[in-house]
Amino acid sequence: MTTTPPVLLRPITDSEYPDWRRRANESFATGVGPARGLGPDDALRLANEEIDKLLPQRAATPHQLIWIACAGNEPVGSLWISTRTSIPFIFGIEVHSGQRGRGYGRAIMLAGENECRRRGYAQLDLNVFGTNRTAIGLYESLGYTVTSQQMRKRL
Repeated sequence: MTTTPPVLLRPITDSEYPDWRRRANESFATGVGPARGLGPDDALRLANEEIDKLLPQRAATPHQLIWIACAGNEPVGSLWISTRTSIPFIFGIEVHSGQRGRGYGRAIMLAGENECRRRGYAQLDLNVFGTNRTAIGLYESLGYTVTSQQMRKRL
């Protein structure tokens, strides 16, 4: 059994936000583009518009928790959870490209779950694009189950 490396979550700083935001836009565009039949430019535009709606005050937007995940003092990823509804929703998890494959995705998810428990929540929701098999495997291994499923067929 592999040991999950410890990570600590800390709030994102104003200076970290622009780079995080760029990566969040790109990540969302990569998933939403193929899912909605959009080209790269349109997918990036849609991602930017959606994140603008969700974060009108950037990291200071109420009920939006954006953390940097650190192993020691080194940032290894990030986690974005919305608490706007009675069940928190993960909008984004990121493991920095040079840190992938080391267990940080699992560690970040577990740290986020612990933070939500600490805040009194009993559930945590997320969405994952069907083509993201790595993420699906991680979430299933952590006990997440499918609660709804959208399907499509190309004609």
